Amino acid sequence: MNTARDRFVAFAFCWADILIELDPQQRISFAVGATKALLGLGPEGLIGRNFMDIVSPKDRVLVDQLLHMTAKKGRIDNVKVKLQGAKGLTAPLGFAGYVMPDLKDHFFLAFRTQAHLTEKGEAEQGVARDKGTGLLTGDSFSQLAVEKLKAAGPNAELTLVNLPGFEALADSLDEEEREHLLTTVGTTLRANSLGGDSAGEVGEGKFGIVAEKGMDVAALEAKLTEATKAFDPTGKGVVAQAGTVEVDIAGVDEADLAKGLVYTINHFKEQVGDAFNVKDIAANMNKLVQETVESLNKFRNLVGGNDFQVAFHPIFDARTGAVHHYEALVRFNGNFEESPYKYITFAEETGLITEFDIAMARKCVDWLRKNRADKVSIAVNISGMSVGNDQYSKQLHAMLDADTWLSNFLVFEITESARVADLAQANNFVQALRKKGFHVCLDDFGAGAASFQYLSVLEVDVVKLDGSAVKNAQAAPKGRAFLKALTTLCKTMDVETIAEMVDTKEGLEFVRDCGVEYVQGFLFGKPDPDPWSFIKKLDRRLFA
Repeated sequence: MNTARDRFVAFAFCWADILIELDPQQRISFAVGATKALLGLGPEGLIGRNFMDIVSPKDRVLVDQLLHMTAKKGRIDNVKVKLQGAKGLTAPLGFAGYVMPDLKDHFFLAFRTQAHLTEKGEAEQGVARDKGTGLLTGDSFSQLAVEKLKAAGPNAELTLVNLPGFEALADSLDEEEREHLLTTVGTTLRANSLGGDSAGEVGEGKFGIVAEKGMDVAALEAKLTEATKAFDPTGKGVVAQAGTVEVDIAGVDEADLAKGLVYTINHFKEQVGDAFNVKDIAANMNKLVQETVESLNKFRNLVGGNDFQVAFHPIFDARTGAVHHYEALVRFNGNFEESPYKYITFAEETGLITEFDIAMARKCVDWLRKNRADKVSIAVNISGMSVGNDQYSKQLHAMLDADTWLSNFLVFEITESARVADLAQANNFVQALRKKGFHVCLDDFGAGAASFQYLSVLEVDVVKLDGSAVKNAQAAPKGRAFLKALTTLCKTMDVETIAEMVDTKEGLEFVRDCGVEYVQGFLFGKPDPDPWSFIKKLDRRLFA
């Protein structure tokens, strides 16, 4: 009696319509079930045949890689494939593969018609997956990559994969074929990764995998190219490019390594054009990671040492010229002319923005304590990424609860709203502040179509109209009507409006005519460490 086979048949028969056993050469050594009905061949007609001969040509790469994954993970299931026999191609079948401990060189395969397949993007605790490819996405992959590289040490390496034109090919296919292609590519990447589940999608046509040291990169490129050719009506497919990264992880803090890897993977993600060479990027990535880790430490020391300054920029009543409040803007290295954009972008891309946001809030609160008698109101920025950070929220509320009078002088402005991942959670954050008497402003309104979704979910007191949207409205024939419609919508919702980038008298008159209530821009001066300087040099004729 073949114990492994009997056990396989006993457990699988209630699920599958066809059961197949493969020997080490992938020849069919055992078959049972509805093979005659589905394939037009009885079990005896299958014995001894190469298994790949009865797999749909488009599915051969997928099945080959699924067998690799089965060998690594012990089993694989709930994947759609098609088989072919005397009756031609079958409809998609649910496919499951197993490796038995006492017959480890044999594969046991089960196929089921009308399978109820689970989503490849099924939710996992703290893990985000793409539903098409089943691959890890974004930060989930970067974090897993760090954990795998740390655990495996010199036995693992990171490989970057570029499939130029992959998205265009996928979009050109019908829904079934597109799903099939995505599954094939995702499975191929996972099958070549450490443990069969260490692959991620980091951008359009760009992927990363953590693999065993010495993985055959050329073979991976060939397999991916072959897979895409099978789906391309022109037969050209996508020429895969892959490069291995040598990351020196010795002595690097795991959290900083994760941030450095996220930053450098984003660098890879942003590369476009024919001149882009993934092998060059991979070869230089170790240097990028090390430089990023060094920059992380410098930025953290700068923030931790409170070694940054605050510049103020006024928000005026568009009709009276009275200062409503000042926006508090960060400046580094004592340079009040230099934009902090590169620093803030770096902080957001490396996950340090929440540390910076709380440090900036503390500095602003300290300034208000020292200048409380002057009754100046200031707005402090909160990145959309910090809104969903529990640690930031706890520290912020602890600070606010220590001085309840702050609600009369402190406004919160949510920036980079596109980075808000969970709008319901963000609204809870906003309402917790408003409940304590603080006004909340939504920045960058009108910069994209999603702005209206944010406004419909986030109950705020003020919206700041994006400067580029304001300037575009001035230039467009229907711009005035558009901006008037925005301000009317906001007034209906009892939300006040601020127009930014008001840099000319004509711009001031334009937004005022459109019903905007408050204005901010270089017409009134550049950010300054002295908030009272704006009052001294304000041209009152602007508001006459």
